[in-house]
Amino acid sequence: MSMTLLEMTSARRGSLRRVSGPAALRRAARERGGEQARHVPTLARELLELLDPQPGQCAIDCTFGDGGHARLVAERLGPSGTLVAIDRDPVAEEGFARLEREVPCAVRFIRAGYAEALELLAREGLRADLAYFDLGMSWMQVDARERGFSYSYDAPLDMRMDPDQPLSARELVAEWDERRLARTLRDLGEERRAAAIARAIVRRRSRAPIATTLELVEAINSAVPAPARFGGGHPAKRSFQALRIAVNDELGQLDRALPRAWGLLRPGGSLAAISFHSLEDRRVKRFIAEQVRGCICPPELPVCACGREPRARSLSRRAIVPSAAEVARNPRSSSARLRGARKLEDSQAEAS
Repeated sequence: MSMTLLEMTSARRGSLRRVSGPAALRRAARERGGEQARHVPTLARELLELLDPQPGQCAIDCTFGDGGHARLVAERLGPSGTLVAIDRDPVAEEGFARLEREVPCAVRFIRAGYAEALELLAREGLRADLAYFDLGMSWMQVDARERGFSYSYDAPLDMRMDPDQPLSARELVAEWDERRLARTLRDLGEERRAAAIARAIVRRRSRAPIATTLELVEAINSAVPAPARFGGGHPAKRSFQALRIAVNDELGQLDRALPRAWGLLRPGGSLAAISFHSLEDRRVKRFIAEQVRGCICPPELPVCACGREPRARSLSRRAIVPSAAEVARNPRSSSARLRGARKLEDSQAEAS
């Protein structure tokens, strides 16, 4: 990724851009511009309340997407503030170009995976007051048929968030052996029928390549008993989630990015993440708990011997979930969970 970052070029107001990305995706983004303007980001009010952006601060949007959260945060930062936006999707870069013209603060875009982009910012010595993640797919990826993320449309089997990367879902389905496919479906999709589905995929591809989402759905359906296809959601939902996560290394990116984002925060700075499934949420919860935790001595020791002090305080007692009104307006938000933590000031850590 270091070479990719070096290929980036500077743009107006300090934005950092890489000149690449399929023209077809960019045209599709422009055609969907009106839809993006109407999109309301998930847990937007709650995220603003949790982070409480202030004029003049520096914020890092680690998963820019269509820019819904970034726009709201940028308006709070004002003319003296700075927003750094990160995304590996060229469609997100297209949306950033619109936002850049409309928000009051200084802005910058880095097209890269957020783990690599945060590492770049650390090397530059950036210090931030806020950093936040809106994990998983953005609605613009789900609704773009040509991207192959959805089991609801027949499309090329792709699922890449960065269309420049070599591995797509088509290659994964074609090349991974049955055992690896089953493990991926089980571990990343929490799919109970992982072994049967993997076996069906291998059997189907032995006759002809699985090149489209519909062909993959048919292979999955063949492994699911008929009664199970009509309850508990679409039978391909968990398998598509697993393959998407594997193609884009989403959990590996998150595991690397959380400590890097935390390291960029000034004392008193805040980190937040919105997750949409348990695999993401568990990682965020575990990371925050590690920062909040103090003494790790065995309970039988009468006096602390480890000397460990909390590095943060949690910003909510439990995960924040969407209101009933938001779920009614946007059913996709129903699984969303928001967690956050504030880095303790040096003096607070010493006093804890």
